[in-house]
Amino acid sequence: MTDLHGVFPYLVSPIDAQGRILGDVLGKLSDDLIKAGVHGLTPLGSTGEFAYLDRAQRAAVVKATIEAADKRVPVIAGVASTSIADAVAQAKDYQKLGADGILAICEAYFPLKDAQVEAYFRAIADAVDIPTVLYTNPNFQRSDLTLDVIARLSEHPRIRYIKDASTNTGRLLSIMNRAPKMKVFSASAHIPAAVMLIGGVGWMAGPACIVPRQSVKLYELCKAQKWTEAMTLQRELWRINEAFARFNLAACIKAGLQIQGYEVGDPVPPQAALSAEDRKVVEGILSSLP
Repeated sequence: MTDLHGVFPYLVSPIDAQGRILGDVLGKLSDDLIKAGVHGLTPLGSTGEFAYLDRAQRAAVVKATIEAADKRVPVIAGVASTSIADAVAQAKDYQKLGADGILAICEAYFPLKDAQVEAYFRAIADAVDIPTVLYTNPNFQRSDLTLDVIARLSEHPRIRYIKDASTNTGRLLSIMNRAPKMKVFSASAHIPAAVMLIGGVGWMAGPACIVPRQSVKLYELCKAQKWTEAMTLQRELWRINEAFARFNLAACIKAGLQIQGYEVGDPVPPQAALSAEDRKVVEGILSSLP
């Protein structure tokens, strides 16, 4: 089974005003990120606007990413639904397309109990032969993964990773203690260097799309346990995360990529692109980074 670690940018989903996925733009971005040293690619994470795309658009995003990666790095495709049947169908489709893993997200309209949440993730992992990464983001989800559920799911042979975007770093340490088989990825809601210090294996996050070289350097400093240098760089990169918290997620990263020359389009409506004033904030942060 593939060993997942390092920097996995949450890719944007380039799209035009007619709703067509811009596969060539996504391909160029993916290729440039790989050349910058990232360890994997994650289409259809939060930054990829999975909640705003239809099934055909999602499949087009995954297909373009897999083709661009060309097996140079693993591609972990996001699967999200309110129903088990639909999530399983997505996971099977992405494995057939060539995905190396699944990032499993549980959407919920009505709140779910622990047993139902566990059944959702277990069904996805049962349906594929590739690793399943659990993704929990309690700020946007009505049904969270509890520590008990995470511990039980960690016994599944294909569930060995979790990305937690709770903002609670203590929860990450609890996951590591309660589920020692589970490897933890940081989110942009956490401080990646701090998560690496307590035992994380990397991070899956949107900002890595616009600062891939610096993100890889930070990971390498953490792996070498050069914590003083790592924290110096982390402090500089944290300004990106602060901007993230102020603006719409996809709008912020898409604006940053447009500034860098990638014609990724605007966020899917009803989301809005950054205003000219807000865009200047992102531009200023990018120009000041090492």
